[in-house]
Amino acid sequence: MANKMTKLLKRLLAAPFVLIAAVIILFEEWLWDDLQRIAAAIGRLPVLRQLESLIAGLPPYAALACFGAPSLLLIPVKLAALYFIAHGHAILGLMTVIAAKIAGTALVARIFVLTQPKLMRIGWFAWSYARFLAFKSRVHEVIKSTGVFRVARRLRLRMRAALAEFSRRRRTVWRSRWEAAIRLSRKWRQSREGR
Repeated sequence: MANKMTKLLKRLLAAPFVLIAAVIILFEEWLWDDLQRIAAAIGRLPVLRQLESLIAGLPPYAALACFGAPSLLLIPVKLAALYFIAHGHAILGLMTVIAAKIAGTALVARIFVLTQPKLMRIGWFAWSYARFLAFKSRVHEVIKSTGVFRVARRLRLRMRAALAEFSRRRRTVWRSRWEAAIRLSRKWRQSREGR
């Protein structure tokens, strides 16, 4: 009886942490690939292409410093968010934290793609990265087996489908407006030429 009560108490105490972990993993899973693609697209700009080739050509420990730099660069932004929250602007502070998290994730994702071959040449980093991936895989399996994660994932998939449908309709609306403007332009040109 006491053992069952202990297990129930552990589950009740763990539930909020499981929910938070599920949200974080879902957020990371959702944003990492998408933001990496966006950062790669931005990186194709001529000025940034040169910067990316410079980053990709760094020696291993310089690549490590470059990989760690975004975390340090975001500290002032996080302090600004804390300042906003402390001075009664909680929403502005929260939005600052969210923007910093999204920008930081995109930057770290892109820098990691560029520096990964060099980082894997650092023994302790490669060892730590392998352990991190194994740990993350175990955590993912536990989190993904929860009902909360399955519900959140279904919600995410529905949101993506709705966003894709909205985007498709929006393109259709803009395309029909564009075509109507072209037709109007042709009619106007023809009426001017007919004078």
